[in-house]
Amino acid sequence: MTQFRTRAKVAETAMRSVFDATPLQRNAHLSQRYGAEIYLKREDLTPVRSYKLRGAFNAMRKVLSADSTKDLFVCASAGNHAQGVAYMCRHFGVRGVIFMPVTTPQQKVFKTEVFGGESIEVRLVGDYFDDTLAAAQAYCAQASGTFLSPFDDPDVIEGQASVGVEIENQLRRAPDRVVLPVGGGGLSAGVTQYFGDACRFTLVEPEGGQSLAAALHAGTPTTLAHVDSFVDGAAVARIGETTFQALKTIDPSDVLAAPEDRICSTILEILNVEGIVLEPAGALAIDALRDIQDEIKGKTVVCVTSGGNFDFERLNEVKERSQRYEGLKKYFILRLPQRPGALKEFLGILGPEDDIARFEYLKKSARNFGSVLIGIETKNPANFERIFGELDALGMTYTDITQDETLAQFVI
Repeated sequence: MTQFRTRAKVAETAMRSVFDATPLQRNAHLSQRYGAEIYLKREDLTPVRSYKLRGAFNAMRKVLSADSTKDLFVCASAGNHAQGVAYMCRHFGVRGVIFMPVTTPQQKVFKTEVFGGESIEVRLVGDYFDDTLAAAQAYCAQASGTFLSPFDDPDVIEGQASVGVEIENQLRRAPDRVVLPVGGGGLSAGVTQYFGDACRFTLVEPEGGQSLAAALHAGTPTTLAHVDSFVDGAAVARIGETTFQALKTIDPSDVLAAPEDRICSTILEILNVEGIVLEPAGALAIDALRDIQDEIKGKTVVCVTSGGNFDFERLNEVKERSQRYEGLKKYFILRLPQRPGALKEFLGILGPEDDIARFEYLKKSARNFGSVLIGIETKNPANFERIFGELDALGMTYTDITQDETLAQFVI
C-alpha cells in the first residue's frame, strides 16, 4: 500500500466524526441504457451538497494538529469551496474569513453564512474572481492566517481522495472505471492517485474550460484565454500545479470535453427520471457516458456526481440550452413581405407539433419587407426540415441564428 493510500484512508476515517460516507447507488436507468453496471457516487448528498468539505476538513485537520493555536482560515470562492470551508470552520471552532466576488448570487452567500454561522465572515470583493483571490491572499498575509486553496494543495487533494476510499469500501473492490469531473483537478488528482493502476479513468471537463487538456498538450499548466463560466463548479482557466503533477501521465484520450448545452440535457434527464438535482459540474460524469458507451458495456462504472448546488433560477436557461442542443428549438430571423396575408402564409406552415415561443416584428412603412425574430419549439427535430423546406418553397428569406452565440447573447 502506498503512503498516499494510507493517508487517504486516515483522512476518510477521521471524517466520520463529522459526516457519514455518501451513498454509492446502482442506477437502473443508466445501467440499462449503457449495458453496464453504472453506480453513482452521490457527493451531492454531503452536508454542503458537494465533495469540497472533504479537502477543507483534511487541510484544516492537519494544520490544527501541527499547531492548535492557529485560529484564522481564509479562502476565496464563489461557490462550493466557500461552503465547505464555512462548514468546517464551524466544526473546528475556528474563525474563517471567506472572500467572494461582488457578483456572487445572494443564494450562495446566504448558504455560506448559514453553514459557517458566527464562525465566519463573508467579504464581497471584486467583480472578477482574480480580484477576489488577490484580496483574500493579501488579507491572509496581513492577518497571519492560513490560506485554504480550493484544489492546489497536497492536503486538500488527500482529503478529496477519501471519495475513492469510500468507493472501494462500498463496492468491496476497485471498479473497472471511474468517471470524474475536472475543474482545478483536486478530486481527480486524489481519486486517481488512490486507485492507481487498479482501474481505468475517464476525466471530464466542460468544453468551454479544458484546462487539463491544454496542460497535457503543453506539458505544463497553461492559462486558457477564455473560459465559459456556465459550468461554474469546473470552469477553471488553469489546472493546479500540484494537481497536474498527479495527472500529467493521464492519456489525453481519457480526457473528454462535454458540451455545455448537452450537459443541460443531462441535468434535465436526471432530474425528471431520477429526481436527482445536480449542478452543471455535478452532471459532467454522467454526461460523459454517451462518449464512452461502446467501451463500458459489461463493465462496472462509477460516476462521481460532484455537487448538487443548483440554483433553480437557472432552470429556464438549462431548459433553453437543452432544447437547442436536442434540436427541439430554433431561432431564426425571417424577412417577411409587408403585405396583407404574408403572416398568415407563414403561420400555415406550422404543424400540430410546432409552437411559437418568440415573435417580434417591427413594421417599417418605408420598406417592402420587415424582419421578424421567431423562436419555434417542436416535439420532433425533423419538423424543422419541413418548416425550412416550405419557407424555401414560398421564397421567404430567413437566417437560422440558433447556434450564433454572439446574436444569442442579445436576442435569445
